[in-house]
Amino acid sequence: MDDDLVELTFSGDVFVWRGPAPFHFVAVPADLADVIKAIAPMVTYGWGVIPVRVRIGGTEVKTSLFPKNGGYLVPLKDAIRNAEGIADGDEVEIRLAIGS
Repeated sequence: MDDDLVELTFSGDVFVWRGPAPFHFVAVPADLADVIKAIAPMVTYGWGVIPVRVRIGGTEVKTSLFPKNGGYLVPLKDAIRNAEGIADGDEVEIRLAIGS
């Protein structure tokens, strides 16, 4: 996570959105969402989606932030949830790298 435009660390609760398929997310805190919004035009590849690398514990994955209600959601892929034993309702610490 060396050549990134921004690195953020925060904690949040995992929740499930039960659309057509269940997805697990953590909401980015509002103050950090403002930081992301400021750099979004430099890193987005369309529709407001922002490519990131997410590290929880010893596991890192590439994914994209989802814009939602003026903020952002971090999707938690099965690879990171399974590797770190993460379930709905757990509080996790996330290290987010944006801009690489």
